[in-house]
Amino acid sequence: MSSQSEMHLYAPGHSGCPGCGPSNALIQVCDTLGKDIIVVNATGCMEITSSQYPQTAWRVPYIHSLFENAPAVASGVAAALRAQGNNHTKVVVIAGDGATYDIGFGSFSGMMDRGENVLYVCYDNQLYANTGVQKSGATPYGAETTTTIVGKVHKGKETERKQIVEIAAAHGIPYAASASIAYYADLQMKLKKAKAINGTTFVTIDAPCCLGAGFDGGITFKVAKLAVQSRLWFLFEVENGKYKLNFNPANPKPVREYLELQKRFKHLSEEQFDHIQRQANLTYEVLLEKSGMASPKPEQKPGQ
Repeated sequence: MSSQSEMHLYAPGHSGCPGCGPSNALIQVCDTLGKDIIVVNATGCMEITSSQYPQTAWRVPYIHSLFENAPAVASGVAAALRAQGNNHTKVVVIAGDGATYDIGFGSFSGMMDRGENVLYVCYDNQLYANTGVQKSGATPYGAETTTTIVGKVHKGKETERKQIVEIAAAHGIPYAASASIAYYADLQMKLKKAKAINGTTFVTIDAPCCLGAGFDGGITFKVAKLAVQSRLWFLFEVENGKYKLNFNPANPKPVREYLELQKRFKHLSEEQFDHIQRQANLTYEVLLEKSGMASPKPEQKPGQ
């Protein structure tokens, strides 16, 4: 009988860091989607650590693309399958937040605009880990990176992260979702739903980087879970324009509990902590309203 590790379609023995969040994401993604897929992988951590010639961790058909053109390559593969009459094999882009939010966004946007039959999966570790821990469009406010330094004037990143799921949904694609490695059943549900849809679908996965964020790899899943419990990362989906919040923490953790586990936030002032908490609360209220779960506002009388 085969061991559990031999059954994984993303094989052990890759060169990801111990406790690597994105590597765990890829194990979950490949095992959920199954063998009938073709992976197009943008340059990034998961390309470098999985496909160093002559070895590979991929047990499914795999293409390495450039940083900026994975959606275009995937579109070509989808067209080839269509020409062959193959309507069952799913083309899957796997890319980090740098390739998704920033460098490859134009190609990603074009793919969504054309409605290609491609599932795009982003492993979101909130920084450019592969090239030296620079900030990306996914990097949260206040985080220290090698390009958002902490000193006398600047105190980490000074802008908010992009709302990539909402941006994808605004293209009119049939399905966009946010998931986390710490909530596997939710992630499986979303991947299966996205795979079954004919058209462009998008799933972004919170996959913390222990090296870039500065925490011990043994607590990666704790960090990922706290992100959701503190409402700094939401599990939600947008299906045909309709928002649905999949997990609503009844007793949310304070954001400080999540932030203080990571060296990239060790410099935060009380003012910055307060700002992050306010933004988390605001984002939550907006998402509740979009999902139709907000408490009704009191009716205003004329003249008030």
